[in-house]
Amino acid sequence: MFQFYWRRSQNIMNRYNKPKGTGVTVKEHENINQALRRFKKKVEEAGTLETIRSKEAYEKPTTTRKRKAGAAKARWAKKLREQTLPPKLF
Repeated sequence: MFQFYWRRSQNIMNRYNKPKGTGVTVKEHENINQALRRFKKKVEEAGTLETIRSKEAYEKPTTTRKRKAGAAKARWAKKLREQTLPPKLF
């Protein structure tokens, strides 16, 4: 049985002596590529990569506010675009 874990180091254990992090156990007659696919899906759902990418470099509070405001503005514009009637085609 193989186990894949997304961890910073090999010695991170919780109080039950199990590896900490996202893990997938490879089943008896399962292909390794299928297990990798399941692992990638779990990591994506947990948001692990997004967290790591966001913490790679320091982002100033003003930059964070501007980025979030820009995203909100884009969401609002998209909502308005979806609600407007299409132009007459004649």
